[in-house]
Amino acid sequence: MKTARVAYGGALHEAVPHAEGLQLEDGRVLAEDAVVWLPPFEVGTVIALGLNYADHVKELARELTVSTQDEPLAFLKGPGALIGHRGFTRRPADVAFMHYECELAVVIGRTAQRVKRADAMQHVAGYTVCNDYAIRDYLENWYRPNLQVKNRDGCTVLGPWFVDAADVPDPHDLALRTLVNGQLTQQGHTGNMVNDIPALIEYLSGFMTLQAGDVILTGTPDGVVNVNVGDEVVTEIDGIGRLINTIVGDEPFGRQGTTPCASST
Repeated sequence: MKTARVAYGGALHEAVPHAEGLQLEDGRVLAEDAVVWLPPFEVGTVIALGLNYADHVKELARELTVSTQDEPLAFLKGPGALIGHRGFTRRPADVAFMHYECELAVVIGRTAQRVKRADAMQHVAGYTVCNDYAIRDYLENWYRPNLQVKNRDGCTVLGPWFVDAADVPDPHDLALRTLVNGQLTQQGHTGNMVNDIPALIEYLSGFMTLQAGDVILTGTPDGVVNVNVGDEVVTEIDGIGRLINTIVGDEPFGRQGTTPCASST
């Protein structure tokens, strides 16, 4: 089952897909652009993984001093970083290189503490699509993301749908891709993760308690390119969803310079 959370008519609603857009729980059918899309579930802690696809490590090899044999590169995000489907993400005017990252987002369904690999998938409630933007200009170095790179307001897009784990027979057998203004720029496959989902849950739950609603962003494959103001970026994963986002400049947010991104919602 696929579900979403949207704002419409001054209220929050749950919704499901419909041939004409989406259907609210009260039966009303609306076009996709008639609502404000939110992250499709109540989000807890967001744990992001860097360099979790071998081809992306290779893509950045000249800038990296890291091996795929290192332990997972994980970092946290605050709630202000999150926006939903059809939202707007700010590109500051003074940056030279800002790129998308299409990622499978794993949603935890129940408390996980010191979970073994063999039991890890029992703690997964479902999945959604993530587009996690980065601005390379702000990196302290090329492989250890700092707050301004990865925790800017509105720079992490989730949605449109939350998909139950029972409806995804093998989350490690999904094709993912990114299109910028309709042009295919990134292709990958979740089977190429350096650390798969059970490994990540075992690793993370070994030193922190994962709770229902926590999200693990599992990394992106190679193919990241610079995006500019006005670009429409579509990140999609087979069986999970098609997530749309638009890049805007400083003006809609009344900001200038290097102030971090802002959300339209």
